[in-house]
Amino acid sequence: MNIIGRLTRDAEVRTVSQDKEVVNFSVATNDSYKNKQGERVEQTTYFDCAYWISAKVAKILTKGTLVELSGRVYARAWQGNDGEPHAGLNFHTSQIKLYGGGKKVQTAGTTNATQGNKSSKQVEDDLPF
Repeated sequence: MNIIGRLTRDAEVRTVSQDKEVVNFSVATNDSYKNKQGERVEQTTYFDCAYWISAKVAKILTKGTLVELSGRVYARAWQGNDGEPHAGLNFHTSQIKLYGGGKKVQTAGTTNATQGNKSSKQVEDDLPF
């Protein structure tokens, strides 16, 4: 499954058992549709995301960054300290594409992303229109 959205907070790295690291972040996606009355309805869905492949990506996953994520989604339910039931959506991320818009100036990660975009811009420059 793929989702596109903006980070709602900066990514955080946690160390779990056996020195494995996981990057945790939250993404909001927006959708709109017209209901039966013809009114436009806006809907925002929040995903709590986990990325296990490399903790280095946390430096460039900042609040407001537009990302496309590939992975699998699953629902979770729990009972809060107040005794009330809660539910949320988790997204186990296997691939991250950055589209920019974060709040921090990106250094090392931007260099690689820029180089990747440079080749696509060169191809676009060759187009006749």
